[in-house]
Amino acid sequence: MSYLVLARKWRPKAFSDVVGQQHVLRALINGLDQNRLHHAFLFSGTRGVGKTTLARIFAKSLNCEQGVSSTPCGQCQSCIEVDSGRFVDLIEVDAASRTKVDDTRELLDNVQYAPSRGRYKVYLIDEVHMLSTSSFNALLKTLEEPPPHVKFLFATTDPQKLPVTILSRCLQFNLRRLDLQQISEHLALILQNEAISFEQNALINIARAADGSMRDALSLLDQAISFGAGNVTTAQIDQMLGSINQDQLYTLIEALLEQNGKTLLEQANELSVQGRDFNKALNDLLTLLQRINTLQLVPNVAFPEEFNYDKLAEFGQRSSPELIQLFYQIALNGKRDLAFAADPKSGFEMTLLRMLSFQPKIGETSTTTSSVTSSPVKPEAQKKTDIQPKAPINIDAVNAAEPASPQYLTESKQTAVETPSSDTINETNAINTVSESASQLTADNWLHTISQLKLTAFSRQLADNSAFVKCEDNHVTLHVTPELAHLATDKARERLENVLSKHLNQTIKVTLQESTEQATTTTLATARAEHAKSSQQHAVNSIHSDPAVDAIKQAFNARVIESTIKPLD
Repeated sequence: MSYLVLARKWRPKAFSDVVGQQHVLRALINGLDQNRLHHAFLFSGTRGVGKTTLARIFAKSLNCEQGVSSTPCGQCQSCIEVDSGRFVDLIEVDAASRTKVDDTRELLDNVQYAPSRGRYKVYLIDEVHMLSTSSFNALLKTLEEPPPHVKFLFATTDPQKLPVTILSRCLQFNLRRLDLQQISEHLALILQNEAISFEQNALINIARAADGSMRDALSLLDQAISFGAGNVTTAQIDQMLGSINQDQLYTLIEALLEQNGKTLLEQANELSVQGRDFNKALNDLLTLLQRINTLQLVPNVAFPEEFNYDKLAEFGQRSSPELIQLFYQIALNGKRDLAFAADPKSGFEMTLLRMLSFQPKIGETSTTTSSVTSSPVKPEAQKKTDIQPKAPINIDAVNAAEPASPQYLTESKQTAVETPSSDTINETNAINTVSESASQLTADNWLHTISQLKLTAFSRQLADNSAFVKCEDNHVTLHVTPELAHLATDKARERLENVLSKHLNQTIKVTLQESTEQATTTTLATARAEHAKSSQQHAVNSIHSDPAVDAIKQAFNARVIESTIKPLD
């Protein structure tokens, strides 16, 4: 007997065998069991998600000799013939090869006749969107007034191409792409029944390559079994698909954070020697960066098993969300430009080197550049404005005088937007007398102290948004509002404790209090926000009181667009 591929051997023969698509199964099962059957059904979705399979099971349910139900017996002659593709009253048509109107008319000539053996005559038209306009018009009349013994089942990967006159006469079911867990679990079940050994991570890699299609996953599994001579291992799947394993990805991220160009090039060369697909490597790198950034911004999120949660959390703590976003964007552009590179390896290497070149140097923060204020304004150009007669004046970062409050240093050399530094957060605070002893930590010097700490990610956000309550016996108590309670994770608190202890040369413990009552002291974040607001207002006042600007407004009947005014660095 010839070999039967897994996609055909394990094709579902009952609704209970179908993986996923519960929203569609529920509607079909209820319709069959309650005998509320429409005359036309449209199944849409990407390739390999079960459109034709569901249509065949539905046809079998309609014509089972035991009666119409959602659980056909599978043993009667009708069920056997439907499963084997020999049922005379199930007419399957590939619309891609029969697009002409004459083909459709020939098909519909027999609609009026009663079924030969079954209860219903079922027309299953696959890729129905490929029919011509004339064919749709010929089909429309039959759909408007169908005989009671006829059911139409349509399948398509592109429902947008169907005329609305056809769509309005069908019950529409949109089948979803299957997720990694659904595919990998089904593959594991198949291999267990086939008595084939496998590794779980190998099945996850196959599921990822299948891109939501169960049929593609089964085809890849067939290939993997042959490739591994009866075994399915992660190493073999990586070699077969040209994909990169998780350890190699972690090494790349580690080298990027350490700014180690040598290791990056060594890893790129190793991938080339292993015959890896660099386009897939960039895809895998993009997925990992997305997971890291998600963990940074949405703590305690659930992750698939194939990811090392602790490793990703470590990467997230060592980098800022802005830096990971920068890596992601560079990898995305690198993937797009890979086809134009001299060769895939050099394109991949240049993408990694670009990540290395554009990230802030060690010691600088990764604050992203503001598109509006990325170019500092020279002193001699401070009073220049863009002038258009009879039109608004777009004044960008023009400020004629120094602000009343002290000028703050920026957090990044790449931006001209003002943020308060450790020297000028609050003039009333005793910042110039900051103590290096925990016993002398007070509300007056707390903001200056935490502004000097080298913190990133959640620990930095926690410190910036926490108000000082008290410090007793090297035990610091901080206040966090309920709206920001999600920042008070154990890891962020521990990181704050470690850095604060190192800064003060003493062991410090931090306790976080969550309360709806307003704290008596301000936070670094609110201090910065207040200063930014004050600076902005001062810049606006300076523009409006500038005689040169007033003269321009009078001469050209112009006006100032306040949203374009930004404080100078």
